[in-house]
Amino acid sequence: MIRRLAFASFGLLTAAEGSAQQLPQTLAAWIGLDATPGREAAVAERLTRELGNGWTSDRYGNVVRRVGNGTPRRVVACALDVPGLVVSQITENGYLRLHRAGGAVHPLWDQHHEAQRVTILTRNGPVPGVVAVANGHFARQHRGDTAIVNVDQLWVDVGASSRREAEALGITLLDPVIAERPAWTFAGHASGPAAGARASCAAVAAVAALPPGAGETIFVISQQRSFGWTGLSSFLARVGNIDALTIVDAGRQAALDASVPRARVPNGVQRTVRLDSVRVIAPRVRFAGLLIETIHETDAREVFTAVARAAGAPGANVSWPAPKLDTARVLSPRRDAHGPIEKQFFTLADLPGVPGHEHRVRDAIRAALPKWAQDRATVDTAGNLIVSAGPDRDSVLFMAHMDEVAFEVERILPDGQVTLGRRGGVVIHAWEGQPAWLHFDPDGSGRAPESLRGVFVPRDSARVKSPQNLTAWFGVDSAQLVARGVRPGLGVTAYKRGARLAGTRVTARASDDRTGSTALLMATHDIDPAKLTRKTIFAWSVREEGGLNGARAFAAAHGASLQRVYAVDTFVSSDTPLESPHFAYAPLGAGAVLRGLDDGAMAPLAERERITRLAKANGIPLQIGTTHGSTDGSAVTLFGASFAGLSWPGRYSHSPAEVLDLRDVDALRRLIIAVATER
Repeated sequence: MIRRLAFASFGLLTAAEGSAQQLPQTLAAWIGLDATPGREAAVAERLTRELGNGWTSDRYGNVVRRVGNGTPRRVVACALDVPGLVVSQITENGYLRLHRAGGAVHPLWDQHHEAQRVTILTRNGPVPGVVAVANGHFARQHRGDTAIVNVDQLWVDVGASSRREAEALGITLLDPVIAERPAWTFAGHASGPAAGARASCAAVAAVAALPPGAGETIFVISQQRSFGWTGLSSFLARVGNIDALTIVDAGRQAALDASVPRARVPNGVQRTVRLDSVRVIAPRVRFAGLLIETIHETDAREVFTAVARAAGAPGANVSWPAPKLDTARVLSPRRDAHGPIEKQFFTLADLPGVPGHEHRVRDAIRAALPKWAQDRATVDTAGNLIVSAGPDRDSVLFMAHMDEVAFEVERILPDGQVTLGRRGGVVIHAWEGQPAWLHFDPDGSGRAPESLRGVFVPRDSARVKSPQNLTAWFGVDSAQLVARGVRPGLGVTAYKRGARLAGTRVTARASDDRTGSTALLMATHDIDPAKLTRKTIFAWSVREEGGLNGARAFAAAHGASLQRVYAVDTFVSSDTPLESPHFAYAPLGAGAVLRGLDDGAMAPLAERERITRLAKANGIPLQIGTTHGSTDGSAVTLFGASFAGLSWPGRYSHSPAEVLDLRDVDALRRLIIAVATER
C-alpha cells in the first residue's frame, strides 16, 4: 500500500499564476510550517535555504533580507512562530503530558487538540500521536465533565506501553507538539493554525521579491513572537537607526488595520526602537486564534498591497513564495505479518460512511472479497451486503457494520452555514473547530461529485465543554451551495486519514466498525466455502449507528431461520488514561475480546464456553469483558438466535482519535475463522 505524505519546498508563484485555486494552496503551505517555539532555528535554516535570493538567518533565528540602500531606512517584519505545546512529562505507561509554549490564543485552543492527531517533533524526526478523549460509549461515566478542557488535561498516546518505549521513539522533554493538519483550502480560503500570521509572512516574502524602492528596506521573518517578539526586539536593538517600522501581525476578526495606536505595539519592540510611530498591519481572518483560523485570498492580497506600500515598493507583479508538494515520500509497506490487515483497514477507514450513505464502503468491501464471495454477494433492499455459503441448515450469521458516527445536513442558512444533525453517538466537542467534508450521493449514473471542503464552525466563546449543536461552513453562501447540489440529508464527516503509531498500533476515524468489517473481510479469504458444514452468512450492515436499522431489516427477513448470530464490533475498552480500569478493561495487544455483556445483550454461557474453547484450541489470545453500547446482534437475537459479540479492544470510541492494535485484529480474524469452520 502506498500512502502519500507531502512536504513543502519553495518555488515562486507569479501573479498570473496566482489564481483562486493556487494562492490558497500557497498560504496553506505557509500555515503548515512547524515553527512553534523551540523550532525556530530549524525552520529558519530551511527558509534561508529554500527562499534563497539574498535571505539569511541571524543568531536569533530571524530570517532577514536587505534590499536597496540609503534613506529612508525601513524595517518590515512578521513573526513565524505560533503558540504551541511541548512535552512536559513521559509517564511510566508511555503517555505524554503537555505544557503550553507561548500561551493559548483562544479559550478553546487547548480543547480543540483533544481527540485529534498531533506530531511530536523529535531530534530523530516526527512521531505521530493522538490526544486522548473519553470514550463516547462511556458518556454516563463523564456526565459531570462539563468544564472546558485545558492543557493540564491533555494526554498524548503515541502507541507506546511504557516510558522506555516512548523514549525509544526519540521523545524527550520539551519536544514541540503540533496539531496534525492537512493543507486545507476551500472556496478561496486557506485554513489552519495562525493562518493570518502565516499569510502575513507570505506577503512579506512576496514583497521582498519586488524591485526595491527608494532607500533601504530590511525584511524580517522574526521568531519568538510568542514571548513578546523577542526575536524582532533583539534584531532591532542591533540594527542601528531606522526611519520606519512596520509590523505585519497575526490575524484579527476585523477590517484590515493599517495604522494602530502605539499602545498596541509590543512592549519589547517599544523598548528597543525609538520611533514616533510604528505601523501595524493585521490581516482579516475568521475563527481567529483557533486551529481552523481561516483567511481568504482577497485579504491576503490586501495585506500584500499594504506591505508593499509600507516598504516603499508598490507593484502589481507579485511573486509569492509557493510550496511545491513532493509526493515521492510514502509510508512504506509493513514488513511484519500485519501488513495486509493494515492495508485493508486504512482503505476502508478513510472512506466516508455516514449512516444511510455507506455506498463507498460497500463497494470497497465487495471489490475486496475473494472471488467465491464476490460471486455470491447480494445487496438487500436496506443496503446490507450479504454473502452466504454452506449447506442450508443450522444457519449462523457474522455481521459487522459499514457506517460510522457522523452528521447530516439539516438546514441551509442564508449565510451558507448548514445546521447538522447527529447520526449516532458523536463526541460532539471533538468535531468543533475542525476541518469538515460534505459528501454527495451518486447520481443516476452511479457517480458522485467531489466532496466539498469546509470547517465545523466553533463557538466564539464557551463556558462548557460541549456545544449543543454544530454547524458547518464551506466558504460560500446558500445560493452557491444549492447550485452545487447541497441539500438536506447529505452526509458530513471530518477530514480522515489513518496513520501508524508505534509498533502495531494504528489510529483512524471510523475504526468502529471498519475494524470489524476488515476482520470479517479478511476472514473470508481464509475460508473454503466447500468445507463449511452449515449455512454461514457474512453480512456488512448499514445504519447501525443510532438504531441498528440495517440489522433490523435483515432480522425481519431472515432472523427466524438463524441458530446463532455473532456481531463483529468494537469492545470499548477502559485501557485509556481517562477511564477507570474497574470496568471494561481489556488491554490493547492482549488479543480479541468476547463481548460477554453490553447494554443490549448478554452472551449465553454455552456460547461463552464454545468461543473460549475454540480460541484455546486454536492458540488465539482471547479476553472476556463487559462494556457499554449495543451491536447489530441485539436486533437479530430477538428472533431466537443465540448471540455473542466478537470484538477487539479499542480506545477513544466515537471520536476522530480511535486507536487499535493490529495484533488484536488478527486475533479477531482467526477467531471468526475458528467459529465459522467449527464442525
